[in-house]
Amino acid sequence: MTHDLVTALRPLLTAEASAEAYAAGTEPGDLEQAVWLRLLERLDADRPPVDPEEWLRRAVRSEARRSRRASRLERPYALEPVDDGGDPEELALAAARGRALRAAVRRLPGRCPRLMEALLSPKDLTYREIAGELGISQGSLGPERSRCLGCLRRLLTPEVAAR
Repeated sequence: MTHDLVTALRPLLTAEASAEAYAAGTEPGDLEQAVWLRLLERLDADRPPVDPEEWLRRAVRSEARRSRRASRLERPYALEPVDDGGDPEELALAAARGRALRAAVRRLPGRCPRLMEALLSPKDLTYREIAGELGISQGSLGPERSRCLGCLRRLLTPEVAAR
Protein backbone atom coordinates (compact mmCIF):
# COMPACT_ATOMS: atom_id res chain seq x y z
CA MET A 1 0.00 0.00 0.00
CA THR A 2 2.67 2.50 1.05
CA HIS A 3 4.90 1.55 -1.88
CA ASP A 4 2.03 2.08 -4.33
CA LEU A 5 1.25 5.47 -2.78
CA VAL A 6 4.87 6.60 -3.00
CA THR A 7 5.16 5.41 -6.59
CA ALA A 8 1.95 7.19 -7.58
CA LEU A 9 2.87 10.47 -5.84
CA ARG A 10 6.52 10.72 -6.87
CA PRO A 11 6.02 12.54 -10.24
CA LEU A 12 3.52 14.98 -8.73
CA LEU A 13 5.78 15.70 -5.76
CA THR A 14 8.78 16.28 -8.04
CA ALA A 15 6.77 18.77 -10.12
CA GLU A 16 5.25 20.57 -7.13
CA ALA A 17 8.58 20.81 -5.28
CA SER A 18 10.34 22.14 -8.39
CA ALA A 19 7.62 24.77 -8.81
CA GLU A 20 7.76 25.97 -5.18
CA ALA A 21 11.47 25.65 -4.41
CA TYR A 22 12.77 28.79 -6.10
CA ALA A 23 10.28 31.10 -4.36
CA ALA A 24 11.02 29.38 -1.06
CA GLY A 25 14.76 29.84 -1.49
CA THR A 26 15.46 26.15 -1.12
CA GLU A 27 16.34 23.13 -3.20
CA PRO A 28 13.55 21.00 -4.71
CA GLY A 29 15.12 17.89 -3.21
CA ASP A 30 14.93 19.40 0.28
CA LEU A 31 11.24 20.10 -0.15
CA GLU A 32 10.66 16.59 -1.46
CA GLN A 33 12.42 15.06 1.53
CA ALA A 34 10.41 17.15 3.98
CA VAL A 35 7.13 16.13 2.35
CA TRP A 36 8.08 12.45 2.21
CA LEU A 37 8.94 12.62 5.88
CA ARG A 38 5.60 14.25 6.64
CA LEU A 39 3.78 11.56 4.69
CA LEU A 40 5.61 8.76 6.49
CA GLU A 41 4.86 10.35 9.87
CA ARG A 42 1.19 10.61 8.89
CA LEU A 43 1.06 6.99 7.73
CA ASP A 44 2.73 5.88 10.94
CA ALA A 45 0.33 7.81 13.18
CA ASP A 46 -2.86 7.68 11.14
CA ARG A 47 -4.06 6.39 7.82
CA PRO A 48 -3.32 7.56 4.28
CA PRO A 49 -4.89 10.86 3.26
CA VAL A 50 -8.33 10.60 1.64
CA ASP A 51 -7.19 12.71 -1.32
CA PRO A 52 -3.41 12.06 -1.53
CA GLU A 53 -2.79 14.46 -4.44
CA GLU A 54 -4.46 17.40 -2.69
CA TRP A 55 -2.74 16.54 0.59
CA LEU A 56 0.59 16.47 -1.23
CA ARG A 57 0.03 19.91 -2.83
CA ARG A 58 -0.87 21.43 0.55
CA ALA A 59 2.11 19.74 2.21
CA VAL A 60 4.53 21.10 -0.43
CA ARG A 61 3.16 24.66 0.00
CA SER A 62 3.32 24.32 3.78
CA GLU A 63 6.94 23.13 3.68
CA ALA A 64 7.81 25.95 1.26
CA ARG A 65 6.32 28.51 3.69
CA ARG A 66 8.24 26.94 6.55
CA SER A 67 11.44 27.18 4.51
CA ARG A 68 10.78 30.84 3.64
CA ARG A 69 10.22 31.69 7.32
CA ALA A 70 13.41 29.92 8.29
CA SER A 71 15.44 31.68 5.59
CA ARG A 72 14.13 35.08 6.78
CA LEU A 73 15.24 34.32 10.32
CA GLU A 74 18.62 32.85 9.42
CA ARG A 75 21.49 35.25 8.77
CA PRO A 76 24.76 34.34 7.09
CA TYR A 77 28.00 34.73 8.98
CA ALA A 78 29.71 38.06 8.46
CA LEU A 79 32.95 36.11 8.10
CA GLU A 80 33.50 32.49 7.25
CA PRO A 81 33.74 30.30 10.35
CA VAL A 82 37.25 29.39 11.37
CA ASP A 83 38.45 26.09 9.97
CA ASP A 84 38.65 23.62 12.84
CA GLY A 85 41.75 21.96 11.45
CA GLY A 86 40.37 19.32 9.14
CA ASP A 87 38.21 16.30 9.19
CA PRO A 88 38.17 13.80 12.07
CA GLU A 89 40.34 11.30 10.19
CA GLU A 90 43.09 13.88 9.67
CA LEU A 91 42.90 14.93 13.33
CA ALA A 92 43.14 11.30 14.47
CA LEU A 93 46.15 10.64 12.22
CA ALA A 94 47.90 13.80 13.43
CA ALA A 95 47.28 12.78 17.05
CA ALA A 96 48.68 9.30 16.36
CA ARG A 97 51.79 10.81 14.75
CA GLY A 98 52.22 13.08 17.78
CA ARG A 99 51.94 10.13 20.18
CA ALA A 100 54.47 8.13 18.13
CA LEU A 101 56.88 11.06 18.12
CA ARG A 102 56.59 11.60 21.87
CA ALA A 103 57.07 7.86 22.51
CA ALA A 104 60.25 7.92 20.39
CA VAL A 105 61.47 11.04 22.22
CA ARG A 106 61.10 9.23 25.56
CA ARG A 107 63.40 6.46 24.26
CA LEU A 108 66.23 8.87 23.42
CA PRO A 109 69.46 8.68 25.46
CA GLY A 110 70.80 11.20 28.02
CA ARG A 111 69.40 14.75 28.08
CA CYS A 112 67.72 14.34 24.70
CA PRO A 113 64.23 13.54 26.00
CA ARG A 114 64.13 16.70 28.12
CA LEU A 115 65.62 18.82 25.32
CA MET A 116 63.20 17.53 22.68
CA GLU A 117 60.20 17.95 25.02
CA ALA A 118 61.28 21.56 25.59
CA LEU A 119 61.60 22.10 21.83
CA LEU A 120 58.19 20.51 21.21
CA SER A 121 56.55 22.45 24.03
CA PRO A 122 53.42 24.44 23.10
CA LYS A 123 54.91 27.29 25.16
CA ASP A 124 57.33 27.95 22.25
CA LEU A 125 60.34 28.44 24.52
CA THR A 126 63.39 30.42 23.40
CA TYR A 127 66.86 28.88 23.34
CA ARG A 128 67.74 30.94 26.41
CA GLU A 129 64.72 29.55 28.32
CA ILE A 130 65.47 25.98 27.24
CA ALA A 131 69.14 26.29 28.20
CA GLY A 132 68.15 27.67 31.62
CA GLU A 133 65.62 24.88 32.14
CA LEU A 134 68.16 22.18 31.24
CA GLY A 135 71.08 23.79 33.05
CA ILE A 136 73.37 23.93 30.00
CA SER A 137 74.95 26.81 28.12
CA GLN A 138 72.99 28.40 25.31
CA GLY A 139 75.92 27.85 22.94
CA SER A 140 75.89 24.07 23.42
CA LEU A 141 72.15 23.86 22.80
CA GLY A 142 72.46 23.86 18.96
CA PRO A 143 74.99 20.99 18.74
CA GLU A 144 73.07 19.04 21.41
CA ARG A 145 69.83 19.56 19.47
CA SER A 146 71.49 18.29 16.25
CA ARG A 147 72.80 15.20 18.01
CA CYS A 148 69.35 14.48 19.54
CA LEU A 149 67.59 14.96 16.21
CA GLY A 150 70.03 12.51 14.60
CA CYS A 151 69.23 9.94 17.31
CA LEU A 152 65.51 10.57 16.86
CA ARG A 153 65.81 10.17 13.09
CA ARG A 154 67.58 6.83 13.54
CA LEU A 155 64.89 5.68 15.99
CA LEU A 156 62.02 6.65 13.70
CA THR A 157 63.49 5.39 10.40
CA PRO A 158 62.59 1.72 10.98
CA GLU A 159 59.07 2.66 12.12
CA VAL A 160 58.47 4.87 9.08
CA ALA A 161 59.95 2.28 6.71
CA ALA A 162 57.73 -0.45 8.20
CA ARG A 163 54.60 1.52 7.38
